[in-house]
Amino acid sequence: MLTKEFNYKVVPNGVCAAEGFLASGVHCGLRKNKNKPDLALIYSENLCQAAAVYTQNKVKGAPIYVTQKHLKNHQAQAIIVNSGNANTCNANGEKDAKTMCQTIAAQLDIEESDVVVASTGIIGQPLPIDLISEAASELKNQLSREGNDQAAAAILTTDTCQKEYALSIEIAGKTVRIGGISKGSGMIHPNMATMLCFVTTDVAIEAALLQEALRAVTDETFNMVSVDGDTSTNDMVTVLASGLAENPLITDSQSAEYQLFIQGLYVVLRELSRKIAQDGEGASKLLECQVTGAKDKATARLIAKSVITSSLVKSAMFGQDPNWGRILCAIGYSEGDFSIENVQVDLASVKGRATVCLNGSHIAFDVAQLEEILTEDEIFIYVDLGQGQAKATAWGCDLTYDYVKINADYHT
Repeated sequence: MLTKEFNYKVVPNGVCAAEGFLASGVHCGLRKNKNKPDLALIYSENLCQAAAVYTQNKVKGAPIYVTQKHLKNHQAQAIIVNSGNANTCNANGEKDAKTMCQTIAAQLDIEESDVVVASTGIIGQPLPIDLISEAASELKNQLSREGNDQAAAAILTTDTCQKEYALSIEIAGKTVRIGGISKGSGMIHPNMATMLCFVTTDVAIEAALLQEALRAVTDETFNMVSVDGDTSTNDMVTVLASGLAENPLITDSQSAEYQLFIQGLYVVLRELSRKIAQDGEGASKLLECQVTGAKDKATARLIAKSVITSSLVKSAMFGQDPNWGRILCAIGYSEGDFSIENVQVDLASVKGRATVCLNGSHIAFDVAQLEEILTEDEIFIYVDLGQGQAKATAWGCDLTYDYVKINADYHT
């Protein structure tokens, strides 16, 4: 998706990097640890163009349904998010999600329908809506251009670190900023969208093109991440565009301006995707599978995801075991048009790169070298199908003892 000449600059402040955006995060009492914020707000000083993609799980959290209704006009001005409770499978779920929107809309003096709402946490527990309502005033009062860190912290659940990224690019002589925060550690599987991600930008763009860009980039980023094969019930990616960069309005998907924007969006979502994979529950290694030489994009994506999702491959990487047969197995049971006789597999890290399979068969390699390569915390799996020009990349993590422990104790 990136062109060689694409240039960008990494900038601070995540969702507050773009012009017109403020954020905050407070502790309202949903989580036991009073030192951790559990309620976040992102606010734009003007009405934005908005786009979103949602989980494909048939069981969806109540906030998904409310947000879908609110974004029918492709406009929004605020995002309110709580952690600690998913507001899923609750009798009053939609009512509570609407109350969250109504409460913060009253504080901000905006329309309820211009609020995006999201929740993350334990499924099937009543949401203590009074705690959220009582914290709404403090949440609004804490809004600032420096509020990104608190908002990024407030949306976390089993995550071990905050996930944020922002950049600036030049479009038609104007500086455009794109920034995002995300959460995701478990229940992550490539079936969009299996985490929460909130992106802000000051680009001027038509709503239809914003939605088109988000869907296309999501397919290449978040839909190529897998931690554990479980698709969550609540999660979404939302983008708000304030237009305050004052670039000429982007109205054509074939224009150079659109191509610059979509590449910038890709870099932001790619980096957030990598952070989610790296912070998988109990993970000790980030895994990246790059598939090349495929006949078509669909095949490349299927194989990359198949390898990255395989529990046997993930376990081998945790054990630093160069068991390339497991990789071939995962390639073989994936769908797609390819011939295993043409496949080459390499394993690599900063310690070096080694071919472990050539033409679908064993090739002599230095076991000690491979074991050294696999000691690193970032491992690359290169798969060349040798049949075409299409390629794809997927991200995941190893499968450790701690993953079981975290999820065995999650409810308590």
